[in-house]
Amino acid sequence: MSRKPLLPSAALAGATLGALLLAACNQPPADAPTTDAATTASTASGGATISAADFAAHVKMLASDEFGGRAPGSDGERKTIDYLKSEFERMGLKPGNGDSYFQTVPMVETTAAPATVLKLDVNGQTRELRFGPDMVVGTRTGLTEVKISNSDLVFVGYGVNAPELGWNDYAGVDVKGKTVVMLINDPGFHTKDAALFEGKRMTYYGRWTYKFEEAARQGAAAAIIVHDADGAAYGWQVVENGWTGPQFDLPAKTDPEPRLPAQGWITGDVARSLFADVGQDLDALYRSASVKGFKAIPLKAKLTLDLNSTISEKSSQNVIAMLPGSKRPDEAIVYMAHWDHLGDHGHDADEHGAAAPAGEDTIYNGAIDNATGVAGILEIAEAFAKQNPAPERSVLFAAVTLEESGLLGSKYYVAHPAVPLAKTIAVINLDAMPVIGKARDMTVVGYGSSELEDLLKKYAQEQGRVLHAEATPEDGFYFRSDHFNFAKAGVPALYAKGGDDLIEGGTDAGHKAQIDYRDNRYHKPGDAFDPAWKMDGVVQDLEALYSVGREVAGGDSRPNWYEGNAFRAAHDKLVQPTK
Repeated sequence: MSRKPLLPSAALAGATLGALLLAACNQPPADAPTTDAATTASTASGGATISAADFAAHVKMLASDEFGGRAPGSDGERKTIDYLKSEFERMGLKPGNGDSYFQTVPMVETTAAPATVLKLDVNGQTRELRFGPDMVVGTRTGLTEVKISNSDLVFVGYGVNAPELGWNDYAGVDVKGKTVVMLINDPGFHTKDAALFEGKRMTYYGRWTYKFEEAARQGAAAAIIVHDADGAAYGWQVVENGWTGPQFDLPAKTDPEPRLPAQGWITGDVARSLFADVGQDLDALYRSASVKGFKAIPLKAKLTLDLNSTISEKSSQNVIAMLPGSKRPDEAIVYMAHWDHLGDHGHDADEHGAAAPAGEDTIYNGAIDNATGVAGILEIAEAFAKQNPAPERSVLFAAVTLEESGLLGSKYYVAHPAVPLAKTIAVINLDAMPVIGKARDMTVVGYGSSELEDLLKKYAQEQGRVLHAEATPEDGFYFRSDHFNFAKAGVPALYAKGGDDLIEGGTDAGHKAQIDYRDNRYHKPGDAFDPAWKMDGVVQDLEALYSVGREVAGGDSRPNWYEGNAFRAAHDKLVQPTK
C-alpha cells in the first residue's frame, strides 16, 4: 500500500481478514503445501484451470531469499522480471508493450543518511530526534543535500484543503518556508463524527500522500505527520521499515505534482511531548482539528534539518503481457499486481551502516504482499491462454513496480498506457491474497463502486459466497493499491479477495489469522512463504476473478461506475471525449 499498510491497528482486531490483507514453475516445490487443496487443480468456467500447486510454486519462487525481497533496481528485480517474462512466454502470451514485455519506469533512488538528526528548538532548548526510533524524514527533490534552518512550526490540523466541503485547514495562515505539522486520516476520524467528510470511510484527503502534496502546494519548507496506529491503520514499525533505506520516486520531470524539500513522520509519543513543551495538549488538538472552522496554530518551536542523501537515477520495469482478442483486439481488460517489495535491510542494522548480526533475517520477502497477487495473475493468465473459445477482447497482464513507493509503476503506466485508457474496459487488481482456506464471503475493497461487482456477485454466489465491504473503510485501503490510479483516470476497477468467515473455524479463525499476520509478518521479514498455507480458498478467489474478466472479455458490454460514484464522470469523459 505503498508504504500502504493494509492492516488495522490492534484496536481493530475484529476487522475482517479481507480488509486486513488489503497495505508467488509449474511443478510444486518439494515442500509445497501437501493438503488436498494444494495438490489439485480446480476447473474454472470455460474449461481452464487454476492450480493451487502452481500458485504455491510461483509464490515460493518470488518470495525466496534468492530474489532478495524484490526491491526495485536490485538484482532481485532482474530475477523477478526475467521470471515473469519467461512464464508469460511459456504460456504463449505476446509482449504487451509494443514488441516488448517490459515498460521502463524511470526512477530516482534516494537514501537518507541513517545518522540524520532532526533538531527542534523549543523555548530555547534544543531536542534531537533520531532517525528511525523517533522520526523518519526524506526528500523527493533529487537533491543530495537539503538544509532547513530555524523553520517555524505550524500545526495545521489534518492538513486538508477541500473547497467542495467548505474546509480549509490552511485558511488565514501563510506557511511559505515554514514546517507544517498535521494529523493522519480525515477530520472527524478521531472523534468518530459521522457528519464530517464521509464519516467512517476515509477519503483521499486522509492519505499521507495527499497531505504532503497539499503542503507543497501551500509552499511549506517541510511537512511532518503525527503517527497514531488507529488513524494510520498500522504501527510505527511499519513506517520505520518503509521509510528507512532506499526510497524511490518518479523523476520530477515526469511527474507534475508539487514536491516538498523534506517530508516525514514523528511518533505519537514525540508529538505529545513536543506539544506539551509548547503549551498544547495533543488530545485537545485532535478534537479542535475535527471542528469545521479550525484555525491553524503557530507553535513556539523551530525546526532545523541537515538532510544528506545518496541520489541515484535508475529505472525499474513494469512487466506486461497480452493475449490478443479474437474479435476486438483493440479493446482490453487488465489484470494487475505489483511485484515489488522492500528488499534487504541488512545495511540498515545500525546508524553507521554496519552489517546485521549473524543469523538475523533482514530480507523482506513479501510473500503475501505481494507474491500472492503476482502468482494470482500468472494463474489467471494460464487459464486465459488455455481458454476455448479465446476471449473476444484482449487481456493484458501487468505486473507493476514501485507500488510500495506510492503506486508509482501503475501511475507511470496510466500516463503511458500500452492500450489507450479509452479502450481499457476494466481493471482487476490482485494484492495480498489470503491463504487461510475457504471462506463463506469475499471482501470488495471500496464496495459499491462499479458494475464489475454485479458480475463478481454472480460468480461468488455460484460458489455459495456473499460479497461485503471491507470492515474498516476508515483505513482507506481503496487508495493504497494500484487500481486507484486507473480509477482516477475513469477506468472501472475491481479490487477483491477472500473474506474471513472461514469454512473451518468461522470468523474467530479469520480474526486470529488477521492478528497473527499483522503482528508478525506484515512489512517484516516474517512475510515469507509457508508450506502450511491452505490454498483452496485462494483458488476459489482466483476462479471468481477470472470468471469476471472472462465475461467482460467475451462480450461487448462496457461496465461503468455506479451512478453517483466520484469516478463516473471521468469514465464518461474518457469514453465520450468532448469534440
